[in-house]
Amino acid sequence: MTTPVPQPSGFDMNRPTVVSLLYLASFITGITALIGVILAYVWKGELFLDWEASHFRWHIRSFWIGALYSLVSTLFVFILIGYLMYAAVAVWFAVRTVKALLAAQRRAPMPNVESWLF
Repeated sequence: MTTPVPQPSGFDMNRPTVVSLLYLASFITGITALIGVILAYVWKGELFLDWEASHFRWHIRSFWIGALYSLVSTLFVFILIGYLMYAAVAVWFAVRTVKALLAAQRRAPMPNVESWLF
């Protein structure tokens, strides 16, 4: 039987939360997602709590899958459907990031880390 992780009061600025906030900030700045994925790679190699491992894997996969979806969207811009695909990728990325942020605040591991959807 495992002991429950103590829940912080207020907003918890743990490492997965920092990556999530950087990802969300990228909708305004455009570059902070790159900083977030670099931090996820660095922090995944350090000692951390068990629940954090799934978050770093989730964030890294979100970044690279989102990059792939964006590349495919770019290929379809010439037939105009790419613009709709860009919007879909943005919504997909935002939902995955908010889902991770909420789980990080609960200090809960990410379920189904290998999923390409949500």
